[in-house]
Amino acid sequence: MSAAQVPIPKVPTPRVLILGAGFGGLELSSRLSEELGDAVSVTLIDKSDSFVFGFSKLDVMFGKRQPNEVRSYYRNIAKPGVEFRQETIQSIDPNAKRVVTDKGTYDADILVVALGADYDLAATPGLAEGGHEFYSVAAVEQLRDFLPTFSAGVAVIAVLGPFFKCPAAPFEAAFMLHEMLEERGVRGDVKMYVLSSLPAPVPISKEISGAIIGALAERDIELWASSRITSIDPATHVATIEDGRTLAFDLLLGVPVHVAPPVVVEGGLTEPDGWIGIDTATFATKFPGVYAVGDVTSTPVPRTGVMAEGEARTLANVLLAQLRGGDPPPPFDGVAACYVEWGNDLVARIEVEFLGDTPPHGSFIEPSAAITAEKVEFGASRRRRWFGTD
Repeated sequence: MSAAQVPIPKVPTPRVLILGAGFGGLELSSRLSEELGDAVSVTLIDKSDSFVFGFSKLDVMFGKRQPNEVRSYYRNIAKPGVEFRQETIQSIDPNAKRVVTDKGTYDADILVVALGADYDLAATPGLAEGGHEFYSVAAVEQLRDFLPTFSAGVAVIAVLGPFFKCPAAPFEAAFMLHEMLEERGVRGDVKMYVLSSLPAPVPISKEISGAIIGALAERDIELWASSRITSIDPATHVATIEDGRTLAFDLLLGVPVHVAPPVVVEGGLTEPDGWIGIDTATFATKFPGVYAVGDVTSTPVPRTGVMAEGEARTLANVLLAQLRGGDPPPPFDGVAACYVEWGNDLVARIEVEFLGDTPPHGSFIEPSAAITAEKVEFGASRRRRWFGTD
């Protein structure tokens, strides 16, 4: 019997331990609470005290919102059968389904790893000293104060690893930086580049990639595809690209290399590719009773919050079928829609499908005020669902 087929032990109140309170952990705990209430004991652990949408980080970075306005606090979670604990995970024993934190030890009947990806700045020598990452909350809070001081020179937005969260984010950052410089009347004094390790903005879709490339061209932003920066000289502000080319810059905003959290690797959960391998139909790992969703897995879909949310919904259906007895649910289809900040308070939408009966594909929906409002409601609906707040 494979790990995916191992039945959940029949216990009076199954103990579900969810590590990580991002999109995946929040959606899974909410769904189990809705369906089972106090008939299940869900413990949700995260080292942070609050959740921040990825897109809200750009709002903070460009001064559109205050940091305290974009935080949803885990203390507001009040759901039957769910308990949140702010603790730092020190070790994971997937064989025993046992987790040790800085405050205690937890044993589970069902263990779900949803810890996302960490950022490895050291993987790009010189990044920490000569550039700025813009994916962490702390970094965007610093950039909020720094960017208004940048008025001339060469600005580079660079993807530094082979894959990364929120594929649209580097282009959104470029569009928003362009708009900020225009508003300050200094755009003509800045040469802008986007460097990506990928061959196209969204490799599975010529339509989406074409729209983004066109928007970059309209703003006089040069795209260097298949151009991964391997090192940065902080003294000279020169970036070296994998093929030997160099590019001098005055401002570098980097999407850092992503890696699985060390505690996941040390627990023996990862495969040679560095990520947790899962059964894409059930999100079961090679360890019985242990599941994983989101950015920490090697699921062949983009690393986005909406994908993690969809994976969590599928996993919830899998667990409910096992707990209640029933037929296995349909597998995750890899369908998602993401919003793209386009400038001038307009938002576009991209829709993708990765795991259906056809090859991965996507489509682009032109930016509009209606989609802008749709994005606002997207965030508000998750805050209501997960935190009970607006």
